[in-house]
Amino acid sequence: MTTFIEEVIINLQEKGLNLSNLKFILPSKRAGTFLKHQLSRSTKQTMFAPEILSIEDFVESISGLKTVSNTELLFQFYHTYIALNTEAQPDSFEVFSKWAQILLQDFNEIDRYLIPQHKIFDYLSAIQELKHWSLETEKTDFVKNYLAFWNKLHTYYTHFTERLLENKLGYQGLVYRQADAHVGEYVTKNKIQHVFLGFNALNTAEESIIQHILEHTNALIYWDIDKTFYENPIHDAGLFTRQHVKNWNYFKTHSFNWISENYKDEKIINIIGVPKNIGQAKYIGNILKDINKTKNKLEHTAIVLGNEDLLLPVLNSLPQDVKRLNVTMGFPLKSIPLASLFESLFNLHKNNPKSFYYKDIISILSHQFIRPLFLHKSKDVATALIETIQKNNIVFLTEQDLVALCDSFKDVIALLFGSWSNNATTALGCSKSLIFAIKDHLNEKKDEHVLSLEYTYRFHELFNELERLNTTYNYFQSISSLHQVYKELLSSETLDFQGEPLQGLQIMGMLESRVLDFETVIISSVNEGVLPAGKSNNSFIPLDVKLENNLPTFKEKDAVYTYHFYRLLQRAKNVYIIYNTEPDALAGGEKSRFLTQLELEKIHTLNHFIATPTVSLMEQKLKTVSKSPLVLKRLKEIAKHGFSPSSLTNFMRNPMDFYFQKVLKIQEYDEVEETVAANTLGTVVHNTLEDFYKPLVGKQLTVEHITEMKSNISSTVLHHFEDTYNKGDISSGKNLISFEIAKRYVSNFINLELKEIKAGRVIKIIAIEADFKQVKINIPELDFPVTIGGKVDRVDDYDGTTRIIDYKTGKVNQSQVEIVDWEELTTDYNKYSKPFQILCYAFMMLSDGTLKFPLEAGIISFKNLNGGFLKFTKKDKQGYGANKITDINEETIQLFEAQLKVLILDIFDPEKDFEEKEVSH
Repeated sequence: MTTFIEEVIINLQEKGLNLSNLKFILPSKRAGTFLKHQLSRSTKQTMFAPEILSIEDFVESISGLKTVSNTELLFQFYHTYIALNTEAQPDSFEVFSKWAQILLQDFNEIDRYLIPQHKIFDYLSAIQELKHWSLETEKTDFVKNYLAFWNKLHTYYTHFTERLLENKLGYQGLVYRQADAHVGEYVTKNKIQHVFLGFNALNTAEESIIQHILEHTNALIYWDIDKTFYENPIHDAGLFTRQHVKNWNYFKTHSFNWISENYKDEKIINIIGVPKNIGQAKYIGNILKDINKTKNKLEHTAIVLGNEDLLLPVLNSLPQDVKRLNVTMGFPLKSIPLASLFESLFNLHKNNPKSFYYKDIISILSHQFIRPLFLHKSKDVATALIETIQKNNIVFLTEQDLVALCDSFKDVIALLFGSWSNNATTALGCSKSLIFAIKDHLNEKKDEHVLSLEYTYRFHELFNELERLNTTYNYFQSISSLHQVYKELLSSETLDFQGEPLQGLQIMGMLESRVLDFETVIISSVNEGVLPAGKSNNSFIPLDVKLENNLPTFKEKDAVYTYHFYRLLQRAKNVYIIYNTEPDALAGGEKSRFLTQLELEKIHTLNHFIATPTVSLMEQKLKTVSKSPLVLKRLKEIAKHGFSPSSLTNFMRNPMDFYFQKVLKIQEYDEVEETVAANTLGTVVHNTLEDFYKPLVGKQLTVEHITEMKSNISSTVLHHFEDTYNKGDISSGKNLISFEIAKRYVSNFINLELKEIKAGRVIKIIAIEADFKQVKINIPELDFPVTIGGKVDRVDDYDGTTRIIDYKTGKVNQSQVEIVDWEELTTDYNKYSKPFQILCYAFMMLSDGTLKFPLEAGIISFKNLNGGFLKFTKKDKQGYGANKITDINEETIQLFEAQLKVLILDIFDPEKDFEEKEVSH
């Protein structure tokens, strides 16, 4: 394959020109690198390298101005804005920066296309005046201010550009306008022969400059357009070239170089639909593997990323055997881990909070660059600090709270959580100090942290620039305005890669592919909204005004993308075009119109594929764990200590949960309770009732007892909330509601007791929170002791009937404590877990000799207090007309004990594995 650059050099040599004496002007610096390399290969003798410039550098050299960054321009423009708004209250820098960016882009376009400034600004002002005509004789202040803004645009522009020119500075458009004004002087002073090559879309200033040089010197210009596109009057790839040939006087007397015929050469074009962006990256990796296998090299292969956000996924998807690689675009700083840290810090301090939300604190403490700063003698203090916050339910913390929890690291805590006082200077000082602290830690093992040290250096540079801007202009009135400029700088900064610029695999963006040719091209994200970018109206200039003044619209921008896309295909032999099959309105829609155009042209045979990920169908099997000797040994230890009723019902519900929690002793992860959890609420209610009733054990309840309890409800509930919920805040929000609910539960229950007493019921308290340990279960089949134990909420004597009561803060109905078939008692958790638990309590108290027959056992549900005492009931059949027995007698306990033994034997059966059950949560 002969590349365009190679063809140009051959032609220049045929003309007998001394290549060293030429000045080459190209669309990009990247193209200049390839040109220099091709020159070294095309010449057979030693020569001095010619001067090679990108068009931007060339124009800047003519203008005599220095191009400044967008961020610097923003500050310069704010100076103009303040200077011209002495009477009215000007916008803050934060508000200004949001609309000023758009206006600066418009200034840039107006200058690049050499539009007479007064003409367009007066035109815009007149349009707005027409739009806001009113029958009212007096305009409102809002309308007055709005129209005043449009009337001042020309004044803003004039003041701004004059100030820049005084300082020999300029934005791109101003540089181009000045270069156009001085190109005559440049031609007079410079007699060197110029060679322009590889251009397509040119703004008016570029056209004027190039035409002047062509007409007044012996300069040459080489275009790269294929006959297929040039001769088709409606093909956008040739739109600009056709205009140049038609409109430039130069081509009336000079030939047009060149119209090539490469596009119709035989090509293998594969169009692949791949779901999602990561899928595209992985698929590119597979293509490279296949290329390496079949051709054993990736020379002359380029990956062109339509969406440059795919860079990192593509780099992570490259095959390991890719030895030589060059990434042209650089790695965006915003994708570096340090960026997420400073984003978190800005968001944390932006509103100058008095205390910080625990999730924000944990996010920062867990960051990969922060956690090492909390290491002390190999002990991870950051983890201990996070665990303390979670254990104590601390939702909001101040810097002082954190220092109190971790005094030995107060300096680091001050850097992270010390107040920035909504002051940009303080924020920059803290940020730079933090970078130095991270650097000092990384320097301890420099060889292991080369890349991380590079990150810190680049961020140090970034904050130095912010500090310079803050010192020079002093426009950062808040952390929010600083954050905005920080994000602006961050988005434009990159970390450059070291690679093989001329060898091996090339990864680049669409614009970086200008002038370059590759045998194998892989283009990603060929979707509408990406390639081409589609309509965008980020401008104060309406479409009709742009058309009137020959400013570019979406039509011209689409034509630029069309040219670059087709130019990549022009000389390529193998083409892989990948598009995302999952349309996303924000990140690209359906497949690009370019693909439809390729199909309609019918020049090449297109191979269409839809790629789907290779997914091995794995049958979801429920877990099983066999009962090894070690497991059985652990079960015997539990049996000796005592099974609790809840652990047995847990086994009924899901044996695997029982295995994890009781055998392996793995407890569920405790998160911070931002709002009071159901179990915490239950604990508070239980503990409050225990405080009230414990002193009354052995006594008969009286109205006086209840009255005294009622007077202490609020204080007792508060005490237990503080005790159970640790340092959690219950003074507002959902937690305050939970506190009130707990008080209501207790109050309603006590009122129910009072009602019973006043109705003449005699209630005598027998036991409160009675703790039974190691109540033996007689199982002859087992040669080791098995015991059961647990706490019974309350036992009382109600009009001569002994009652075992279990409190439930959740809702329970009578049907949930009834049983028909004893054999289902230990197999159906959802239906019989509650009867099983209360029968366990009855069994323990009867076996222990604490109680005697007959008795009743049941539940009091705080969400169903109207149901009263919900008694355990044995029914002879389901449905209406069933015979119900509520007394627990010896036969009831014998039948229960038989089922309890079946369950215990099931737990200890070595032939029966612990099998996971599908549990609905």
